[in-house]
Amino acid sequence: MSNDWLNWARKIQAIAQSGLSFTKDKYDEERYTELLNISAEIMSKHTNATMTYIEDLYANEIGYQTPKIDVRGVVFKNNTLLLVQEKSDGKWALPGGFCDVGLSAAENIIKEIKEEAGCIVTTERLLALLDNNKQNHPPQAFQYYKIFIQCKIIYQEEASNLTETSNVGFFTKDNIPPLSTGRNTKQQIHKLFEFLNDPCKPVWFD
Repeated sequence: MSNDWLNWARKIQAIAQSGLSFTKDKYDEERYTELLNISAEIMSKHTNATMTYIEDLYANEIGYQTPKIDVRGVVFKNNTLLLVQEKSDGKWALPGGFCDVGLSAAENIIKEIKEEAGCIVTTERLLALLDNNKQNHPPQAFQYYKIFIQCKIIYQEEASNLTETSNVGFFTKDNIPPLSTGRNTKQQIHKLFEFLNDPCKPVWFD
């Protein structure tokens, strides 16, 4: 199924949001509000989300619309990869999430890995910078840039102390559990394993 509808809805939302943020004309404000409603209708029509949910999602966005930043930690141990089990859907992903204001991408992933996997890590190298539009993720309301950073474990706490995730595990390339594909895809996970055996592999970007 073509995702043209998703690109159109995102572009309409971005135009409407920027217009509402900067216009000083009440008639233009009405037009931009109508565009925002059209975008929400498109999203609701093609997904399981209600109009109310989409409208609430849009209401949290202000200013000029730009892609969001999602950072993910890549931690290898004895030819296995660290994954965490998400409470939201019971599936697995690389630890990470949205970048917080005031922290660099490296500082963010150190924080996320500690909170989600109970691991104290240091960052080693940037592995990938990907656009979710160009990856095989399920449709999402906004565009994301996904940053993958390889990290090294210094210390690991007991998994029972975790509050943000259900479980933590290390998995081989051939034994990946069901993935939370909004966060990471199987293709991405397999591609990241290539960096394990090639320390000179160039950054993967699209």
